[in-house]
Amino acid sequence: MNTFVSTRKLTTMGIIAGLSVALVFIIHFPIFIQAPFLEYDPADIPILIITFAYGPLAGLVVTVVASIAQGLTVSAHSGAYGILMHVISTGTYVLTAGIIYNKIHNRLGAGIALICGVLVSAAVMAAANLIITPLFMGVSVEVIKAMLLPIIIPFNLIKAGINGAVTFLLYKPMSDFIKDRSVNSPQNY
Repeated sequence: MNTFVSTRKLTTMGIIAGLSVALVFIIHFPIFIQAPFLEYDPADIPILIITFAYGPLAGLVVTVVASIAQGLTVSAHSGAYGILMHVISTGTYVLTAGIIYNKIHNRLGAGIALICGVLVSAAVMAAANLIITPLFMGVSVEVIKAMLLPIIIPFNLIKAGINGAVTFLLYKPMSDFIKDRSVNSPQNY
């Protein structure tokens, strides 16, 4: 029984990582004209769904796998910088939301978890942009500071907020399928 559960979880996590990458390939567009390199994509939605279904550690593992796959394929132009920033942004989001949802495991808890995940991720990304972006992109900290309030923070709030709202709407209908609670499931006892 344990092997079945582990194999199912790993397979589902792999499919979700692939879906996350596919979503970036299909849907991506800039939110702010002034910063066309900051693009919205729905890649975090399946990762957040798997986080709610299997916990924050599973969400973090899928984040790392999807970030590397995305960084080597559909977002190869951003290279190691893009991989690192995606791991930090989504990793922070899924850990925050996943930990809170594990403690308050109901619809209200999911809403609180996603809102907190949005806020923590945006705050961490503000700091990450101040530290990491100058190293990888060769721009000064002052340039990044000037972009924080008008572009970087709103971008992260909007992107994470949209992904959180869609996750909130999709998680419950998807959870029975992901967790395999069907009548004939060997786990249903």
